[in-house]
Amino acid sequence: MSAAELRTDAVILACAISAGIHAALAPEHFRETTAAGVGFVASAVLLAALAVVLTRRPSEAAFAATVLVFAGLIGSYVLAVTTGIPAVHPDVDPVEGLALATKAVEAAGLLLAAAGVRLVPLHVPLTNPKGTLT
Repeated sequence: MSAAELRTDAVILACAISAGIHAALAPEHFRETTAAGVGFVASAVLLAALAVVLTRRPSEAAFAATVLVFAGLIGSYVLAVTTGIPAVHPDVDPVEGLALATKAVEAAGLLLAAAGVRLVPLHVPLTNPKGTLT
């Protein structure tokens, strides 16, 4: 198995773990606010969809979407434990072990997914395809 395949598998696992945790916590969040519950369900569905897409056809676009989703989840958590999220979950949440473990999995998934996105070429050739200097 290549390093790229291992990386993809690890990102899929991170998506699946996070999706499962968000799905399991959705009922509790619905009891707090409907918006928070909907956010947890939407997160679970989106993460599960990304896991399927990355399993069937990994691509730069799928990795980029995964980076954005993980960044959004981590950012939302930072807001939830520092200021609350207006109109969704205005109360400040306490920092909890399960949440920190989930964010660690998401951070690892984000970093590994980012490696699947080539934002800048690693090598800029000095010659064109005909072999002459550009």
